[in-house]
Parts: sequence; C-alpha cells; structure tokens
Amino acid sequence: MHLTRIEQSYYSVQVGIDHVMLPVRDYEAAKRFYARALRPLGFALLLDWPHGRRAWFGIEGSASSLWLAESDAAGTLEVCLGADEPAAVDAFHAAAVVAGARSSWEPAIRPEFTRDYYAARIQDPDGNSIEVVCRGEAAAGALDRSVAA
Repeated sequence: MHLTRIEQSYYSVQVGIDHVMLPVRDYEAAKRFYARALRPLGFALLLDWPHGRRAWFGIEGSASSLWLAESDAAGTLEVCLGADEPAAVDAFHAAAVVAGARSSWEPAIRPEFTRDYYAARIQDPDGNSIEVVCRGEAAAGALDRSVAA
C-alpha cells in the first residue's frame, strides 16, 4: 500500500520534555544571539550564571526550557520549538538572521511533513540547527492564503 496523501499529522502536538541543553562555544556570544533570536517567541533570559558559563531561557512566568552551556559539543544539536502562529515563525527567522544565524529554510509550509506544518530553520553561529514550527489550523491557513494570492 502506498500513501498518496497525508490524512493526519503523526507528529505530537504536546511533548513531555521539560528542557533542552543547548551546547555553545561562547556563552556570552550565544546569550546575546538567543536573547534576540528567541524574543519573537516570547522567550527571555530567566537566569544567568556567568561563573558556570550557563544561561537559562524560557517564557516569562514559566520554568526555563532552553539552557545554554559552553561545551565541546557545540554545533551538534537539532531542536524544534513551537509557535502559536505563522507570524511568530516569520519573526523568529528574521530576528535570528539579523542576529547572525544562517538560514537553512525560509518560513513556509513543509508539505513533505504535512500541509499544516509551517516552519523555518536556522543554524546558530555555533552550527546548532534551530527550527520553529506552527502546526494546525493556523498553519494550514498560511497555505490557504499563499494559494489564494
């Protein structure tokens, strides 16, 4: 049997992950980059530990979920963050590129995944791959608007 159309996303909308450790080469530079790149998603620097060369980012009023740490493993992580609307994906991509990222994917529907997967991907200055995705009705609406244009 061959699939000719994806009927339903097999990607989980809710995930039980508390936080991700992001390995970086230079804690100070990475802290500045992520403060700018993640701002459109509502992330802020919640805790800073200069002596330990670590910084914790998260959404105000919530626990930190993205932890930066200097490490020899810098450039090895691939992570995807969620967004509530396509405009947040667009804003993340633009902010990250201005802050020094290299664009891997321009913001767009990714039909190779599903028709409601609107995403952008960048490589941070250390080479870590950071994707931001909006799923569901809002993302499908972005496709509908682009087809109508």
